Amino acid sequence: MMEKLYNQVQIYLNMDEEIEFNEFQDFYKTVISELNERGQELEEDDIWRALFIAESLTSNAKNRIKETKNKQEKKKYKKMGQRSKLWAEHFTLRLHQSGYNEKQINERFEQMLEEEPEASS
Repeated sequence: MMEKLYNQVQIYLNMDEEIEFNEFQDFYKTVISELNERGQELEEDDIWRALFIAESLTSNAKNRIKETKNKQEKKKYKKMGQRSKLWAEHFTLRLHQSGYNEKQINERFEQMLEEEPEASS
């Protein structure tokens, strides 16, 4: 499941236009539900994917807070960003505990940012 969510976030990041609030919120809810259910037991490859997804959600939510005029949406983006950030911090800590330093994490993250989404089969 984490690979599917990772691929979806890659698709979103490679789109020319922003997705609508409802689609963003639905994706966020799917991610958080998966992390709440399985976030503690992820293997290393999925920890990397989960970190990338959580960081992407956090960053995107922060940007959307600045751009949206809708107060309700601003409030929801703020909550989504905060919750995503907690998960990102959790996965960063787990990677540190696995022996990765900040430089290694940043390098891997940069590589992930450059990846293209996988074609659907």
